[in-house]
Amino acid sequence: VAFWRLLKNGIHVVGRVPRSRFDADALFDPEPATPGKVSTEWGGFLDHLEDFDAEFFGISPREAERLDPQQRLLLETAWEALEDGGLVPDRLQGTQTGVFVGLWINEYEARLFRDPRGIDFYMTIGSGRYSAAGRLSYFFGLQGPSLTVDTGCSASLVAVHLACQSLWSGETSVALAAGVNAILEPNITIAYSQSRMMATDGRCKFGDARADGYVRSEG
Repeated sequence: VAFWRLLKNGIHVVGRVPRSRFDADALFDPEPATPGKVSTEWGGFLDHLEDFDAEFFGISPREAERLDPQQRLLLETAWEALEDGGLVPDRLQGTQTGVFVGLWINEYEARLFRDPRGIDFYMTIGSGRYSAAGRLSYFFGLQGPSLTVDTGCSASLVAVHLACQSLWSGETSVALAAGVNAILEPNITIAYSQSRMMATDGRCKFGDARADGYVRSEG
């Protein structure tokens, strides 16, 4: 409902980069293509990204620490999607329900690997892209195909396409199609700033003569 209100009322939700992501002030330079700098301080960021009810999903505190926020978002929104679809999650256990996840970056893993002394087994299953779809299949007890797709910016759309194909072919009886993105590091924004791809005012202006780039966002 909240998302529909945003679309219906044209509410602008792009804001400055939160300190919890990275220090945009220290990295910002208004001159595009400045080495090591970002040319924008703007983006679409989710509030309370750190909040997660690990106990609800049967995840221990130690494992929850190592769990990529993107996987946390997938668990939460998958549960909500099933409820919205009138499906009881427990009744899907053991069914040929497929999971198709579009996911590109995994910057949480990069953060964790900075400290080799803190590396443990939970990092291998909690921060890798490959395990995102499996996380959902395992939690819900699903036995259909389970795969994470990385086709860059089209990953979510490709995930939906594969889910539809799986349903039409009879491979699955139900399919979960998902896409997730969390921006935790400045590296991609720095790279895109070098290519003058970022809109300096934080506004996408598709099809407009004023267009000067796009805006990175989470979701």
